[in-house]
Amino acid sequence: MSIGNSPEDERPFEDVSEEAHLSVGRALQQARIAAGLTVDDVSNATRVRIAIVHAIEADDFAPCGGDVYARGHIGTLAKAVRLDPAPLIAQYDADHGGRPAPTPAAPLFEAERIRPERRGPNWTAAMVAAIVAVVGFVGFTAFKGGDEGGKTSVAEGATPTADKPAPTKPKSEKPRAPKPEPSDSAIAAAPQDKVTVKVSASEGKSWISAKDHNGRLLFDGLLLQGESKTFQDSEKINLVLGDAGMIQLYVNGKKIDDDWQPGAVERLTYTKGDPQIG
Repeated sequence: MSIGNSPEDERPFEDVSEEAHLSVGRALQQARIAAGLTVDDVSNATRVRIAIVHAIEADDFAPCGGDVYARGHIGTLAKAVRLDPAPLIAQYDADHGGRPAPTPAAPLFEAERIRPERRGPNWTAAMVAAIVAVVGFVGFTAFKGGDEGGKTSVAEGATPTADKPAPTKPKSEKPRAPKPEPSDSAIAAAPQDKVTVKVSASEGKSWISAKDHNGRLLFDGLLLQGESKTFQDSEKINLVLGDAGMIQLYVNGKKIDDDWQPGAVERLTYTKGDPQIG
């Protein structure tokens, strides 16, 4: 019997260096069985669908939806069965042509316009039309007055004089200032008595899940690049981001600055007192 060796269950991760010849899926499957876990247990713990867990253990990564998602699922499953995810992700990259290049960023709100752009009234045209109307009325009045005055003078035998009416200065109507267009901060404003979370797939597509404070599912699906979803609840919003590196969050009208990496799976909760990450 050796003295001073650490028990097997005190090591943070299983050492897979001796099993480097195993495929990624086979290594995950053996570690799960060794940990006494079923596929249902791993799926419930990681929120990765059962069908995807089976496919990954069979080294079929097509259901993941791409290299970025496959790498994220591998890391998540490895942690659930107490394996170091780094060697497995590196092995996956080596088997599939290297680490995927990051997806170029797209405009944040290209796919979703919160409200249509409104144009203010054309005050210049209205002012010109008003001036033309006033000048026309003054000219017509002056013509009528001069004609009647000439007829009266001739009838009385007096020398007709053309009394020029005093020029009337048209009143310049000061146009009202157009209403300002709503600013980004006004658009992003959120009610104080609720928590509002906006999820934008600004860097690329990502699977997301959102629930309210009662655990009711608000959304569970794939958010394509450029798409956005807004969730609101009276107390809190629970989020799961399948690829947090592709996501930009706005909580209660404020942008959340983060350093999430591509492929990272994040579980987040936000309340009325946020923003704060986590």
